[in-house]
Amino acid sequence: MSEATRDIEALIDLMARLPGLGPRSARRAVLHLIKKRGVLMAPLAEAMARVAATARECSICGNIGTSDVCDICRDPKRATGEICIVEDVADLWAMERGQAFRGRYHVLGGTLSALDGVGPDELRIPRLLRRVGEEEVREVILALNATVDGQTTAHYIADTLEGSGVSVTSLAQGVPVGGELDYLDDGTIQAALRARKQV
Repeated sequence: MSEATRDIEALIDLMARLPGLGPRSARRAVLHLIKKRGVLMAPLAEAMARVAATARECSICGNIGTSDVCDICRDPKRATGEICIVEDVADLWAMERGQAFRGRYHVLGGTLSALDGVGPDELRIPRLLRRVGEEEVREVILALNATVDGQTTAHYIADTLEGSGVSVTSLAQGVPVGGELDYLDDGTIQAALRARKQV
C-alpha cells in the first residue's frame, strides 16, 4: 500500500468514527471530499483546524463556543431567572433552533446511571446547585431526554431543589417516551416548552 493510499485509508477510518457514519458511508464521504478538494476539502480542513484550536467549554453553562463564557451566558437579555437543563450540547443547540426559550442553559454532560457508575459528581449537578444559589433563578426547566436515565436525573434534580424556593418544571407534550431532543423538529420542541408542567 502506497503512502498516499495509507493517508486516504487513515482519513476513512477517522471519518468512520463519526456518529451516523459507518465504513461505507465514510468511504463515500472521503471520495466526495477528494473530488471536491478545492471547493470543499481544503476549506473544511481549514475550518476544522480553526475549531480545534479555538473551541472550548463555557465555564458557566457547559455550552461549546470559542471563548471562556459563551454568547448566551454573556447576553444580559438572557438573564431571565430561568435556567433550562439539558443533557448535552446537542440538546442545547436543538432548543436554540426552536427559538422558543430566551433564558439561559445548564449542560449536565450526561445523565445519572447506576449501571455506568455515573453519579451527581460526574455530571455538572454541583455546578448547577451553585448557579441556582448565586444567580437570581426563579425557575429551573428540566429539558432532559424521555429515557429512564433522563427521567431519573430529572427526579434527582427536582428532589435536590425541593425547598429552595425555585420552581422546577419539565417539558410536557410533544416529547415521546424514549425520544431524544436532538431528533425532534422545531415545532415539537416549541410546543413541549410552552406546555411545561410542575414536577
